[in-house]
Amino acid sequence: MAGLQELRFPEEKPLLRGQEAAELENSDTFLLAVDTNWKEHDIETPYGLLHVVIRGSPKGNRPAILTYHDVGLNHKLCFNTFFNFEDMQEITKHFVVCHVDAPGQQVGASQFPQGYQFPSMEQLAAMLPSVVQHFGFKYVIGIGVGAGAYVLAKFALIFPDLVEGLVLMNIDPNGKGWIDWAATKLSGLTSTLPDTVLSHLFSQEELVNNTELVQSYRQQIGNVVNQANLQLFWNMYNSRRDLDINRPGTVPNAKTLRCPVMLVVGDNAPAEDGVVECNSKLDPTTTTFLKMADSGGLPQVTQPGKLSEAFKYFLQGMGYIAYLKDRRLSGGAGSPVAPPDAWTPAPVPPPPPARSSVRCCSWASSCCGLELSCVLLASKAQKSPAFSQIWALVGRRPTFGLCCGRG
Repeated sequence: MAGLQELRFPEEKPLLRGQEAAELENSDTFLLAVDTNWKEHDIETPYGLLHVVIRGSPKGNRPAILTYHDVGLNHKLCFNTFFNFEDMQEITKHFVVCHVDAPGQQVGASQFPQGYQFPSMEQLAAMLPSVVQHFGFKYVIGIGVGAGAYVLAKFALIFPDLVEGLVLMNIDPNGKGWIDWAATKLSGLTSTLPDTVLSHLFSQEELVNNTELVQSYRQQIGNVVNQANLQLFWNMYNSRRDLDINRPGTVPNAKTLRCPVMLVVGDNAPAEDGVVECNSKLDPTTTTFLKMADSGGLPQVTQPGKLSEAFKYFLQGMGYIAYLKDRRLSGGAGSPVAPPDAWTPAPVPPPPPARSSVRCCSWASSCCGLELSCVLLASKAQKSPAFSQIWALVGRRPTFGLCCGRG
């Protein structure tokens, strides 16, 4: 596909089946563990209360990392495995982290009263500025999955000045057609709500072959998330409209996401077609497409290590310098890191002469089993000090050549 920017992270040791399931089944570890660094807040917004948990406080010009979960989940079920991964903790300790739960989806949420009108997807996006204002964030880097990715994309379209970057997993930019709507209605008549949601989260192959993980999520969705509230969120997500985005130059006055975007999908995920469609509608010079090997529908659960590494490169490409040594290369998690100031945006020198075509840089690191290729503007690579750190990490300087994609 023209303009496709793809990174592949083959996992030399994929997470064993049942490993993530064991973690999910141990609710004492997965849901009830208390971290005193996390603070819970209920924030008033124009469309009702929003439950948020936050760790840290805004520091300097660093953005906050703000997450939004998929339908059927909450921030714990969706992101605990990812944010508790050791490499991700090494990254996020330099940022304030803010997890947002969709209305009524948090653990222990009360059931909405009869006749409650659940916010539309546009209204869910319009609730987020209240969170940003409440905590005094200047801007955020959003990480969203599925429905949460759609909400964050809407947020970035409506309030572009508040969004520094986006990581969108399993995003589907298209609304449901009549056939899809009818199929969803029929599924609701013949299946339980948790099973209906599972078909959204996992591919048919995963539902058949990865039964331990699927069964764990079935239990958690049925027992942890209020079913009446979940039904309202599910109905609203399936009533969403198309994201109003088009690749610049394809239509007059095209609207698109202005910030850097990393699109993520598993190589065996039900959302793959939607993510590829979204990639075709975004600016190829600011968008990266990441297809995770051996990850399926929940890459943040099944491949947290590779996703953490990709997120680190994403931050570096935006100019947030991470002097983090790879534990596999430096001998352990206790390896020294730079002081917090190293994570502030680096000053950008004057840009080089304009280039008329997209250029391709690629590099590989056989020493850590990572094969990585990325399409970027040559001018961006030249002016971003972060790339010198990437070159140091992978052991050799990338070479440039014309990209096969269209600019």
